[in-house]
Amino acid sequence: MLRVGLTGGVACGKSTVAKMFAALGAEIIDADRIVHELYRPGESVYKELVKTFGQQILSPDVTIDRARLAALAFDGGRVAELNRIVHPAVVRRQQELLDEIAARHPDAIAVVEAALMLEAGGKNRYDKIVVVTCLPEQKVARYAQRAGMSEAAAHAEVERRSRAQMPDQEKAKLADYVINNSGPQEATRAQVEKIFSELKALSR
Repeated sequence: MLRVGLTGGVACGKSTVAKMFAALGAEIIDADRIVHELYRPGESVYKELVKTFGQQILSPDVTIDRARLAALAFDGGRVAELNRIVHPAVVRRQQELLDEIAARHPDAIAVVEAALMLEAGGKNRYDKIVVVTCLPEQKVARYAQRAGMSEAAAHAEVERRSRAQMPDQEKAKLADYVINNSGPQEATRAQVEKIFSELKALSR
């Protein structure tokens, strides 16, 4: 089985690219979905986050308010604390899912989509790394649309989150493939199809 890491900057279109890979037959593991699972009340990660960041990160229904937690972590200079709690658990779950895919489909191309893959030192866990990039102004526009906020608010949020990430140029240097998602979706899809064709040849 070929293990592929898919990453990129804030609002560059990683999920869009992941869906394109899925449509071609890749098995997709979404790290953000794993985080949602780990944040459920009763999970050990949930307990550790509440213990570390306090009851203030909880909504009235005692679920974790991700926006509140993000604000505490990013604005309070506590991103390293957040990552220390969350990343090891996410990596363990990713490995479990990869093992499950390998057991049922040994020739699969498994794509793990994760924002902080390279920052967490995950490059060596994958056979190939794909990095998605786009223009800075597109990140802001896409984030504003996705989050339903003004461009000014989105700009501030993208800046804040980007400070906790490796610059796109540095990510691109570590990549085996770079997908430029600045143009129309057809152009992005053409890049994905070319890369998938090469990955299929490698997985045989």
